Amino acid sequence: MKKVYRNNDIKGQGWLLFFYSVPSKPVSNRMKIWRKLSKAGTVQLKGAVYILPMNEEHYEFFQWLVSEVSSMGGEAAFTRVEAIDSIKDEEIKALFNERQEGEYQAIGKSLDDLETKVNSMRKGSKTQAGQTFSEQIAKVEKNYDDALKTDFFSSKTGAALRARIDALNAVIKGLTGSVAKSKTAVVSSRKVGDYQGRLWVTRKRPFIDRMASAWLIKKFIDKDATFAFADEKEMETAGKNSVAFDVRGGEFTHAGDLCTFEVLIKSFGPKDKVLKKIAEIVHDLDLKDEKYNAAEARGLEDILTGIRMTTKDDAEALEKGIVVFEMLYASKS
Repeated sequence: MKKVYRNNDIKGQGWLLFFYSVPSKPVSNRMKIWRKLSKAGTVQLKGAVYILPMNEEHYEFFQWLVSEVSSMGGEAAFTRVEAIDSIKDEEIKALFNERQEGEYQAIGKSLDDLETKVNSMRKGSKTQAGQTFSEQIAKVEKNYDDALKTDFFSSKTGAALRARIDALNAVIKGLTGSVAKSKTAVVSSRKVGDYQGRLWVTRKRPFIDRMASAWLIKKFIDKDATFAFADEKEMETAGKNSVAFDVRGGEFTHAGDLCTFEVLIKSFGPKDKVLKKIAEIVHDLDLKDEKYNAAEARGLEDILTGIRMTTKDDAEALEKGIVVFEMLYASKS
């Protein structure tokens, strides 16, 4: 199960406050940013101020959102604070729990309806409806898992829903014999020959897009490529032979609605049908816009999160991530 940042994980780390404004037209841009903020589990304070508990994933999310707002001609910024003088931490947590209750109520309603259908069928004859129930409970469980990612303070409602889902899943298993399971960016073409023997530099604490991009570089651009990690402010001093990637202002980084992995593919144009499938997974995980609804995304994210949590340094994390993407590639070839 994906790690959810609980109360004790963020204790003493404070909050992240995000501010932004975008031009009133096109309206789709404003809605796009709002949807991403909503999906990330933000709570809106007074005015256009959005808040999240401080952790690495949220910090990185706001970094990229600032870049995206800027690409739309808007302005955005975020800051970390230990506390907000006018609002107690417990009051902020209550706002998050209130938001989460709304998420869980919709899931609970779907579960109510499915429980009624299952109970009705159990009283009558068994039909192929059992398979339909398996598909429906799988959808409820997916919605629950998505909601759980933003349950930052362990809602009691969430725990109760988990128990109900497990119980209904067991009943359905008995019936069926199983439990169900912006505008296009302009990217310049590059020649592979110009990028041999280069040092590829990215941000510290590599994760999905950087791991996938490193694999792509080693697999299709330069098998002898080497990697280094630096703070963004150190990138300019990395050296002439270096290539900055997945960092603001880097040679290869997010462009429009493309993640860095997709930009690298468009830049170098490797001819491989499997890459398209992997790109859809990486896009959904990194940009969180559900553009492709890639079924493999959640499982892959769990594995990469495990690597990030258990490795001792950035080089080891990147190397293990490369191995995972190589196995993913092999499974789809």
